[in-house]
Amino acid sequence: MSQRHSILRPSALSQWLIHIAVYAIALTMLVPFAWMITTSLKTRGEAISTTPTLLPPGWPWEWQWGNYSQAWATANLGRYYINSTVVAVVVTLLAGIHNALAGFALAKMRFAGRQPAFTMLLLVMMLPVQVSFIFAYVICGWLGYVDNYQALIVPFLASAFGIFYMRQAITSVPDDLLDAGRIDGFSDFEIFAYIIVPSIKPALAALAIFTFIASWNSFFWPLIVIDSNDLATLPLAVASLSNQYYTDSWPVQMAAATIITLPLIVIFLLFQRAFVEGITLTGIKG
Repeated sequence: MSQRHSILRPSALSQWLIHIAVYAIALTMLVPFAWMITTSLKTRGEAISTTPTLLPPGWPWEWQWGNYSQAWATANLGRYYINSTVVAVVVTLLAGIHNALAGFALAKMRFAGRQPAFTMLLLVMMLPVQVSFIFAYVICGWLGYVDNYQALIVPFLASAFGIFYMRQAITSVPDDLLDAGRIDGFSDFEIFAYIIVPSIKPALAALAIFTFIASWNSFFWPLIVIDSNDLATLPLAVASLSNQYYTDSWPVQMAAATIITLPLIVIFLLFQRAFVEGITLTGIKG
């Protein structure tokens, strides 16, 4: 047995090569972010120079930090920040509850139509989300959910991916724990609150990150349902900047893009451990 394991175990050289390849791929993914940040610190002439440089000259005393204040003031990013934050936080909280409840029902409850409902869920996941936007817009129009916060929040209070993700996580919770709760007189909602939720906290954290990022970066749906400038979100503001609606300065546009991206990076760094644990948890049992 030990000889077999020694054969299957990769050599030290192979491990080093794998690590080098992984780090090289990671660095290539970081290059666009580094280029965005450094461009935001250049002058307009340096940004459009025919001989571009990664770092702006005069490091770091001559960097154009004023591009950030100009982007914030020119595009009124403060108002857009409030809109995006309100929408992303509300959607993340409510969608987490709804998806977890639906996942609990599909994973642990026995009811008529349970398997067809799960099959339909898988079929919905195969369709691009843009396919549903026409029907969602018509329904929002009937409900009066156009050009208001409801239009940005209500359609995303549950998702096929979120329900499936929660279902996979809750399936890994032993049935014996639920039976013990029922013996103690717990209702289904109490079992969900006191047994299921504590057991899947990492998966909930991972889903919260997915949901927050998707809501924060959402562009196509707000572009459809929002008409007034006061309710626009940050991606719409960056689109206006890139279309030279406010300014034709590339450094200012990159400064605005950096301002929008930083919260996502901070959130992921704060919750990356829970994110990794959540991904691992959902793969324990299919």
